[in-house]
Amino acid sequence: MSGNIELLSATLAAAKAEDRAALIAYLPAGFPSVDGGIEAVKAVVAGGADVVEVGLPHSDPVLDGPVIQTADDIALRGGVKIADVMRTVREAYEATGVPILVMTYWNPIDRYGIERFTTELADAGGAGCILPDLPVQESSVWREHADKHGLATVFVVAPSSKDERLTTITAAGSGFVYAASLMGVTGTRESVGEQAQDLVRRTRATTALPVCVGLGVSNAQQAAEVAAFADGVIVGSAFVKRMLDAPDEESGLAAVRSLAGELAEGVRKR
Repeated sequence: MSGNIELLSATLAAAKAEDRAALIAYLPAGFPSVDGGIEAVKAVVAGGADVVEVGLPHSDPVLDGPVIQTADDIALRGGVKIADVMRTVREAYEATGVPILVMTYWNPIDRYGIERFTTELADAGGAGCILPDLPVQESSVWREHADKHGLATVFVVAPSSKDERLTTITAAGSGFVYAASLMGVTGTRESVGEQAQDLVRRTRATTALPVCVGLGVSNAQQAAEVAAFADGVIVGSAFVKRMLDAPDEESGLAAVRSLAGELAEGVRKR
C-alpha cells in the first residue's frame, strides 16, 4: 500500500485555493491513553483541522517544551509503543480521511528499522514524517524508502538557517516545509513575531513547497497573523495544554474541538 503524500499535497492546495492557510494540529500518540489520543485526533478534525501530526513520544524531546514533555511522559509511562503510534495513524485516518503525519525524532526510527517503519506507516494510511533532528546530509536512505512508499519527508527550518542552507533543506524535503517561528522549544508565546515572516519569505525563495509555521501559535488572533503570510499554521502545545488542564477526558476532547474551531476561524481571517 502506498502512503498518502498526494492527499497531503491536495489538502494544502485546496486550502490555498480557498485563499486561506491550512490548520495543522499536533497531538502525541498515547496521550492521555492510546484510545484517548485517537479520539483527540478525531476531535480536532471535527473542529476544523485540515492536517494532523501525531507525535511519537520520546524520552528526550529536544525540540519540545514542558507542555508536550509532560504529555510524552504520561504516554511513555502508559507503555506507548510504535505499534500504538501506527494504530493511532490508521484509526485516525480511517475515521477522518485527513492527512496524518508522524512527528518523530530519528532514534526511534533508526532502532525500529527504516524499511519496517515506512512500510507500516504507509500501510496505516500515513502521509509522511516530520523529522526535526535528522540532518539532511544523512537522510538519503530514509528519503529513498519514504519515496518508495509514498510518504512525505518534512524537514524543519529555523530563523538561524542561512539562505544556502535553506536551499539544501527544501530541495531534499517533500510535502511541505516546517518553519519554526523562533529559536527555542515548542510552547505558546505572546506573539509569533517578524522572524517567522522573514523566514517564510526566505524559504519561499528556494522552493515551490508550501511553507507552514509552527512554535508559538495558541489562539485565533495569532493563527490569523501567521495565516497572512504562511501556507499553514501548526498548533501543538495549545491543544495539549487543553487536554492536560481538563478535569476528565470528555472535557478535554470538547476543549480541543472548541480550540480547533477557533483556530480554523482564525486561519480564514488572514
